[in-house]
Amino acid sequence: MLRFGTDGVRGVALTELTEQYVVDLGFAAATVLSLQHVVIGRDTRESGLVLQTALARGFAAGGAMVELLGVTPTPAIAFAAAQRGCAGAAVTASHNPYADNGVKIFGIGGIKLTDDQEQMIEAAMAASGAKNSNESVAAITESITAINDYRNSIESLVPSRAFADIRIVVDCANGAMSDVAPYVLAQLGATVIAIHCEPNGKNINAECGATYPKVIGEAVRLHQAAIGLAFDGDGDRVIGVDHVGNIVDGDHLLALAAIDMQERKVLDGNGVVVTVMTNAGFHEAMAKHGISVVTTPVGDRSVLIALDENNYSLGGEQSGHIIYRKDATTGDGLLAGVRLVDLVRRKNVTLQKLAQDAMTSLPQVLINVRVESVASDLATQFAQEIAVAERDLNGVGRVLLRASGTEPLVRVMVEAQFEETANSVAQRLAASVIKRLGGSR
Repeated sequence: MLRFGTDGVRGVALTELTEQYVVDLGFAAATVLSLQHVVIGRDTRESGLVLQTALARGFAAGGAMVELLGVTPTPAIAFAAAQRGCAGAAVTASHNPYADNGVKIFGIGGIKLTDDQEQMIEAAMAASGAKNSNESVAAITESITAINDYRNSIESLVPSRAFADIRIVVDCANGAMSDVAPYVLAQLGATVIAIHCEPNGKNINAECGATYPKVIGEAVRLHQAAIGLAFDGDGDRVIGVDHVGNIVDGDHLLALAAIDMQERKVLDGNGVVVTVMTNAGFHEAMAKHGISVVTTPVGDRSVLIALDENNYSLGGEQSGHIIYRKDATTGDGLLAGVRLVDLVRRKNVTLQKLAQDAMTSLPQVLINVRVESVASDLATQFAQEIAVAERDLNGVGRVLLRASGTEPLVRVMVEAQFEETANSVAQRLAASVIKRLGGSR
């Protein structure tokens, strides 16, 4: 049986993540969490409609009234749940290829589930007799207002027509932001060049979007734009690009936001939450500005928990999940993108200079090794190899081996004083993983 990872349940659509599994997941979630109302949206994968229907059947059989939102960015689904005071679910595999799909579930108010809640749902699905056999269902309806409410909320974050005379390229990864991000930015006055906004069910994330930021970098240079914003398939993450095509990743986005919010005295707790993947250069920059940093495991769910525990208002991941806690209950790529463009507008300085001044990244190399199964004790299994690698760094940098929570991958990350050192050490560790676990690059 599929299990919850760092961000919901994912698998190959209709073979691993079957219709029946999704029905049972919805039924278990509705009964375990005693849900009365759920909003459901999906990204643009060809399997999305059938799985959305299956999930709706499961929730309804569990007694919940279901409101279908159709193709909707994940943060807009969470927003709708928060506005309605109900639960939510996104049928999406985020940045994964189109053949995969998944389900992200938000509890009442649009908050991601806790570990305990996920374990209770898994236990209910595994229990004998837990399969849904209830033929009587609650109402299933469709909503046409949720997406407009979300658009309006994002537009309200900055003054009317604030982005007039700003040229922006947006890459929507042929995903759920395709009809949303270009519209909102245009409403705010920007001149928008939209690319990869023509989903066909199979082209989501296909060499475009947040996981292929060089593509938007080329488009920004071609169109002589000031900024580029690249989203992933479900729109909960964003990567920026400056006017010469330099990538502005989540670490830089967080550094820019934290410093700006501190200056404006709106950085609650004078702190920020990041994950173990965050570059050492970010920590140095925050120390320079006297901003506290809390580090969590990977996943915006972990970031959100730490934000609430520390009463902080800003957190996120290097991958581009940025959480403005006062404005959202989850990572929101469009919200973060609008905040970034507004910062550049207010400072009246290029994004290139702002990003360079905010922080300097230590050279970092990340290699993804695809494996059939990943053990949870990678640090123990590869303790000797990690120790050798750390000695090779001469006290500058770090080594991290971790299992992906969303794909069958081992992520090998090395930071070092020099790019060459980081690359050679990472290559050697990746080779060790392949040899021992039978993986491939």
